[in-house]
Amino acid sequence: MTGPPPSPKRQFTAAGLLVAAAGLALFVWLVWRIGPAEIWSGFKQVGWGLGWILLLGGLRFGARAFAWSACLEPPHRLRWADAFVAVVCGDSLGNLTPLGPLVGEPAKVACVRRRVPVGPAVTALAIENVIYTLSVAAMLAAGTIALLFGVRLPPELREFSEITLGLIIVMFAAAGWLLWRRPSVLTRVLPGPLRRSDGVTSRLEQLHALEQQIYTFASRRRGVMVPIVAAELLFHALGVVEAHLTLWLILGSPPPVLTSFILESTNRLIQVVFKFIPLQVGVGEAASGFFTALLGLGATCGVTLSLVRKARMGFWTLVGMIFLVYQGLSTRTILEDAELQPARELQAPARRPS
Repeated sequence: MTGPPPSPKRQFTAAGLLVAAAGLALFVWLVWRIGPAEIWSGFKQVGWGLGWILLLGGLRFGARAFAWSACLEPPHRLRWADAFVAVVCGDSLGNLTPLGPLVGEPAKVACVRRRVPVGPAVTALAIENVIYTLSVAAMLAAGTIALLFGVRLPPELREFSEITLGLIIVMFAAAGWLLWRRPSVLTRVLPGPLRRSDGVTSRLEQLHALEQQIYTFASRRRGVMVPIVAAELLFHALGVVEAHLTLWLILGSPPPVLTSFILESTNRLIQVVFKFIPLQVGVGEAASGFFTALLGLGATCGVTLSLVRKARMGFWTLVGMIFLVYQGLSTRTILEDAELQPARELQAPARRPS
């Protein structure tokens, strides 16, 4: 007699561990190939400038915290400081586990539910995530255009960049169609028998109402759209500043701003595609090294740049974990909390980053 099959959660965890191990092996190979001494020399060039990089990372969290709190519907209010702590906590869990946004986004809601009801908090978070996702797409489109017209690319990479740009344009067209037609996407992805089940009817009604709130947010609250969009754009602008400052410290002279912009946009692409790899270990260094070599800065510069990012991510991940321990939260408690189910349901279809 055979035993019961392994649970999907256990299979997902095992796959995540294998992917993380592969990323770590890639990281070790890259460091050995380039030379630890050269990388350490570049890292030492950053010196006390790391403090400014950590500060820029905090300001980026602050920008998204402001956007989230601004998306909250009156009469509910969320203090910026509380939103900031929640965003840092969510990012920490999202970076450390292969579960990514499936645990990171509910963690944000768990951190603020003593101050804001779960329903309005989830709705505001969903709206902020939609606006953030569109801003990421705009950032990737601008970076791809800069790469196509500013750098001499190999034919294969040029073709890949053109396809990427085309997909982003299709995504924006799909977003426009969704806002125009306002279909019930979340309810239609479920199988027909499940949609007709009495046990999920109320949940589907809640999801449908949430979709309509997302679709109509811009028309209902036009006064806050400009500050929210500005906060999301500030998040990306600070990322370019961070890349520019880090390259300046490593190289000893300021690089072209276009170079910093391209590297930050490619880093954002890596964050999106490889969010399931904790801290993007290995793939982040490989991609950064490839693009800095393509831009004439050498692969060592890119690997060092990625390691400085890891230091910044590690610092804020540690801060987030301290906040989580203080609030008595963990990955297990968040995943098993039935009250946070709406936040997980919103992330399940897309599997996208925070």
